[in-house]
Amino acid sequence: MNQQNITLISFGNFEKGFLEEISETVKHEFNCLADIKDARVDLSEFFDPGRRQYNGDKLLREVESLNIPGCFKAIGLFNVDLFIPILTYIFGQAQLNGKTAIASQFRLSNERYGMPADENLLLQRFTKEIIHELGHTFGLIHCHTPTCVMRSSTYVEDIDQKEVQLCSKCHAMLEVL
Repeated sequence: MNQQNITLISFGNFEKGFLEEISETVKHEFNCLADIKDARVDLSEFFDPGRRQYNGDKLLREVESLNIPGCFKAIGLFNVDLFIPILTYIFGQAQLNGKTAIASQFRLSNERYGMPADENLLLQRFTKEIIHELGHTFGLIHCHTPTCVMRSSTYVEDIDQKEVQLCSKCHAMLEVL
C-alpha cells in the first residue's frame, strides 16, 4: 500500500497516549501515515431520545462532511452509545470501499458489564474495532477466520477472541487494493 494518510478524529475526551498507541497500530497494520485530529460536534443533534442512543448513520455522514485536507481515510472516534435503525447497538460502522468510518468505545469497557476496569483491555478492544472499520473502508468484508480482526463482532466477547491484525488472507486482499 502506498503512503496514504488515515486520520483518526477524536470527538471525545480520549487521553493523548491512548490515541497515540492506536495510531501506531493503525500505521503498522495499514502501512500508512496516521494522524490524530480533534473535532467538536453538538452530539445532541444525533441523539435519539426514544432509544437514548446516538444515530450512527448520521454521525458517519457528519464525519464524511468534514473533508480534511490530505486525508485518504477518516475514522471518527466517539464515546457514546451508537445504533443504526436495524440493530440494537453497534461498536462502529464504515462505508464499504468508502472514505469514512466511526467507532465508539462506549460498550467496550469492562465496567459496563460489571467487571473491574482494565485500561489495557479497553485499548485492545477499541484498537481492534478501529482497524476493523478501517478495513471496511479499504473494501474488506467480514472474514470467517476466527482470529481475524475483520470477523464480525456482535458482542464484546467476540472482539476479545480476535487478534488486532488482519489474517493472512485479508492482508493479501488489502495489498492488491
